[in-house]
Amino acid sequence: MTDIQPIVVAVDGSDAAATAVIWATRAAAARALPLRIVTVVHIPAFYYSEPYLAESFHEEMKETARARLDSAEVLAKRIADEQGPVEITTEQIEGKIVPTLVEVSHRADTIVLGSRGLGEVKGLLVGSVTLGLASHAHCPVAIVRGRTLDGAPPSDGPVVVGVDGSEASVRAVEVAFAEASARKATLVAVNVWSDVSVQPSLGAVPEDPQWSRIQTGEEVVLAENLAGFQERYPDVVVERVVARDRPVRVLSEYAERAQLIVVGSRGRGGFKGLLLGSTSNALMQTADCPVLIVRPDGEK
Repeated sequence: MTDIQPIVVAVDGSDAAATAVIWATRAAAARALPLRIVTVVHIPAFYYSEPYLAESFHEEMKETARARLDSAEVLAKRIADEQGPVEITTEQIEGKIVPTLVEVSHRADTIVLGSRGLGEVKGLLVGSVTLGLASHAHCPVAIVRGRTLDGAPPSDGPVVVGVDGSEASVRAVEVAFAEASARKATLVAVNVWSDVSVQPSLGAVPEDPQWSRIQTGEEVVLAENLAGFQERYPDVVVERVVARDRPVRVLSEYAERAQLIVVGSRGRGGFKGLLLGSTSNALMQTADCPVLIVRPDGEK
């Protein structure tokens, strides 16, 4: 029997973390998964130069962490009362934040984070912990973003998945179908192609044979990537989109009305050594809805 892995949400007391708790609880209710709320206590090395100071600071940090967990649990239970029953547990873990959460990701269905935590530089769109987890986690990572003044994540609209035929994209399609089915949402599958050899400024138009040939090829890529999943998820209505543009621009436009964007960690045009591709990196920084970043199976 396969163990049921929980949705894990990491909290640090920030407003962004509270938003992440709301989204994670809704996701756990929709998918009938347990919710695990964690916070990491990290004592900087320089505190250990004075043992008494380190011990005092340690106890203070543990009390603060306990208060964060208690507050997050109250919020999660309130959302669960509205959405449906969710098994909720909390845990305080000691260690360096990113390596600790990467280790937690081995035993998680999804890790959920706010876009930026406490102590982050104000001008940054995405915090260092969020970026670190998106690059190294062993499970999908959800970066919760909103588009309203209160920052609340959207709960309606389609699930949008970026498709380009890469290994990460294939896994993203699988995850996106499951998310759309759980949320009873339409799935918009988007394949965006761009070829510098086909430029309108040089006289190429949609009627041009070269343009048409590329467009047809990308439609085939999209169909091949969706094959099998529509049979597995017959309840999911799929809208197919093939467009010539930059992927970030098209997906960002869809994010304005989507409840979730799902993308692979690195597309077919990404350099092999990169942990995050340009599209996933840009979307997690600027999208108007939560972004779920999916790594290929077996990628560390």
